[in-house]
Amino acid sequence: MAYITLNGVDHYYEWICDGPPGHRPTLVFLHGWGGSARYWESTAKVMKHDFDCLLYDLRGFGRSKATPNMPPELGMLESFADDLECLLNALKLEDVFLIAHSMGASVALYFLNCFSQRVNKAILTCNGSFEYDKHAFEAFQRFGSYVVAFRPSWLAHIPLAPQIFMSRFLKGQIPYADKKVFLNDFLQADTATAMGTLKASVSKHATDTMPTAFSSINIPTLMISGQYDKITPAELGRQAASLNTCIEYVEVPETGHFPMLEDATTYLSIIQGFLHRERLD
Repeated sequence: MAYITLNGVDHYYEWICDGPPGHRPTLVFLHGWGGSARYWESTAKVMKHDFDCLLYDLRGFGRSKATPNMPPELGMLESFADDLECLLNALKLEDVFLIAHSMGASVALYFLNCFSQRVNKAILTCNGSFEYDKHAFEAFQRFGSYVVAFRPSWLAHIPLAPQIFMSRFLKGQIPYADKKVFLNDFLQADTATAMGTLKASVSKHATDTMPTAFSSINIPTLMISGQYDKITPAELGRQAASLNTCIEYVEVPETGHFPMLEDATTYLSIIQGFLHRERLD
């Protein structure tokens, strides 16, 4: 297990490569809220023949440490984009490809707006642009706060708990072992980080800044949605893609919030075609 200190916090990271890192372009993976880089491993193992795949756990999630006594500003997703810049600097990576999911795609979006010169091409999965709704957002944040606050460790030992936990996220099926990993990551996430990023993801600030951020993208970007995603509906991805001619939009049929796992064959075909086309241009 490898750790690197970014902005004073120890972050877990790993390389999945077909040989020593440095011989191929780097593809950096960012995971979503409550998860870890673990769910990207199967994708990276396929992509390693063309890229050096760099996976890491965002601060406060998975195997990465949390900021002690986290101030509110470190719950903002822009601060996680700063962590990514520090990661690239520490590993001496001048330019990379990005592939990100859900909240991680929002982090990638903010990174693109500040450091686009360091990214060759980006893939944003299950993300999008949405409008502010005060009452709906407040209700979501209250409910989310209850969910984060009530996370007894014994849930991990209930046989049906992983299936129940993941049912809202999926249209198709994924292995039971993967569902257990998702539940365990959620149960182990740092409370302050989980709460802060949940509020930051669904906030007036997000609705004010993200449309502008999508409009400002100046590198080739692929937006991928799951057809039946209940967390980030496909329409939000279409809306974001319509804001910028640099963004290409693709919808994966019969999938929910995790198309890379629910239909790996289709997802891999889409991203490989997109990235390969970039290298030929």
